[in-house]
Amino acid sequence: MSTDLRIRDGVARGPQVAFRFDGADIPAHEGESIAAALWAAGIRTWVTPVTEGAPPARTMFCAMAMCQQCTVWIDGARIEACRTPVRAGLDVRSRAGS
Repeated sequence: MSTDLRIRDGVARGPQVAFRFDGADIPAHEGESIAAALWAAGIRTWVTPVTEGAPPARTMFCAMAMCQQCTVWIDGARIEACRTPVRAGLDVRSRAGS
């Protein structure tokens, strides 16, 4: 992972929490989106199974739940990471059953 890009001073933040992404603990602040937390932690893309017509990797693109490019599995449900706020203990996966 690369450098943490979170804004540190002068911005009201929720309490610091952690969630799991593909088995790794990701630090975040409660209330920020999962996509923002992944981006800040240096995770820019995640590989998805290659199927005809599908992109080989996903990432945050529009950041407003219009494109479904940031779709992940959150506690077993398929949902866009950009519209889901972080909560402590979430289990986020890049693909179902991984």
